[in-house]
Amino acid sequence: MTASRAPGNPDVREFEATVESVDGREIVLDETYFYAESGGQPADRGTIDGTLVEHVDERDGRVVHTLDGDAESLPEAGETVTAIVDDAFRTYCTRAHTASHVLYGAARRTCEELGYAGFDISETKVRVDLTTAEPLDDADLVELERLANRAVWDSLPVSWETLPEDEARALDGIAFNTKTEEGAMSGSEAVRVVTIGERGGERDGERGEGGGTGAPTWDVAACGGTHVGNTSEIGPISVLDRSNPGEGVTRVEFAVGPTAIDHEAAVHAAALDAATALDARIGDLPDAVDRLRERADRLEADLRAATTELLAARLRELPTTEADADAATWAVGTVDDGDPNDLREPAQRVLAAEGSPDAIAAVGTGEAPFVVAAVAEEAIGGGEGGDADAPDAGAVVDAVTDAFGGGGGGGPTFAQGGGLDADPEAVVAWLRDR
Repeated sequence: MTASRAPGNPDVREFEATVESVDGREIVLDETYFYAESGGQPADRGTIDGTLVEHVDERDGRVVHTLDGDAESLPEAGETVTAIVDDAFRTYCTRAHTASHVLYGAARRTCEELGYAGFDISETKVRVDLTTAEPLDDADLVELERLANRAVWDSLPVSWETLPEDEARALDGIAFNTKTEEGAMSGSEAVRVVTIGERGGERDGERGEGGGTGAPTWDVAACGGTHVGNTSEIGPISVLDRSNPGEGVTRVEFAVGPTAIDHEAAVHAAALDAATALDARIGDLPDAVDRLRERADRLEADLRAATTELLAARLRELPTTEADADAATWAVGTVDDGDPNDLREPAQRVLAAEGSPDAIAAVGTGEAPFVVAAVAEEAIGGGEGGDADAPDAGAVVDAVTDAFGGGGGGGPTFAQGGGLDADPEAVVAWLRDR
């Protein structure tokens, strides 16, 4: 069995080994410190005797290294080779993996009915899937980030040990998901357990042997990945976003390393720009935004009122005519700079005034001509069951769309239609002649 030694010895970056078997571009070593892709952590990169390692995975208890080269140039079985693990990528993955545990520890302190649903490391970000009683909001993300970075600052020890499965499952609060942390299972009834902080008392392990340091337990999980020895090695953690990939699951995406540093710098720059634009300090931005929103709301209300009055004035100027169909007095014409919804209140205001026409039919100009019809309540003749010849806004719009295409609808007092395939003036002429 050639299980990877990387999880237990994450600091090893160069080693010698004997080639155990060769199959095309795939070789198996008698021992290896390359990490095989597992549980969301990608495979290590590096070289074996100068040939790039394309991929590393575990099959039937054997770590298989797929090399990027011609089979003829690869080492043969029995040869001793020198292997080099890519330092930068291993360091990033190790810090990122421990950071995911730190973030989960932060979620333990903020979320109810918390569960673990997996994680994944990419080159630019890390995701952790959480099951929670309620979806996380922006304030939750801020608190997760704050708590996670505090755990980094507190320099908590990180240790790992292999325990019997029943003993591991009995640990208080352990995150245990055999589907997403298959690397934690050694193929027997033993489980690899990673702890951030101290569980207290004596324990054996490859890191932190002996008594506790007094650091609190931050997180404990079944895990087969590589980890740093202390949370201070992680560096800044920057929460990027959240999403909901499934019912009851919140996906939190975050960055560590250069991506986190760049993200924080970009956020700071954006905050400075916003503060400059609002003539405020960064800490006062929420109040400044609230004031700006209140002002915008007032201006929007003023604009709506002004638009209503302007459109009412234009409707008052429409020439009137008496339609043969219902013997009502109609104001008919075109209206610029409006849409059907904008015209409802102005039309009702005009029709309610003394000496107003019985009804209004307005045709909107522009690239998408529309028609609006409005009828005064008094002109309907008692509503349902009233005068059969009373003007009906819905019937007028239906007639227009029958004649000029498009569609629409509404009731006796107000209706609208759009998609007319005609010049607005032609529609107005048709309305005046009906």
